[in-house]
Amino acid sequence: MTCGTDDPERCNQGFTVAATAAASGVPVSLWLTGEAAWFALPGRAADLDLPLATPLPDLLQTVLSLGSVTVCSQCAARRDIWEKDLVAGVRMAGAPVFVEEIMAEHAQALVY
Repeated sequence: MTCGTDDPERCNQGFTVAATAAASGVPVSLWLTGEAAWFALPGRAADLDLPLATPLPDLLQTVLSLGSVTVCSQCAARRDIWEKDLVAGVRMAGAPVFVEEIMAEHAQALVY
């Protein structure tokens, strides 16, 4: 996820796809980069309000409970976000870990 409240429809679409995949049994690793890094903080997912869409806090919780959520360490640092500040279950990692994940057999990177 590369966008946040600056592009609510695209943001919600990405979270919806990730949560749907996770609920369907697909292994999901959701990465929060750029403006989406803010959603790694408690309560920030509620800042995105999109009519007729599943609330972002619900989608985030689905992915957290069935998959993994990672915030980009460089994106977080630019926003003064630190590991101690993150929602329980969200981890912080950088590009080497992302590359490692997408190089796994049968991995597919989708970017919203």
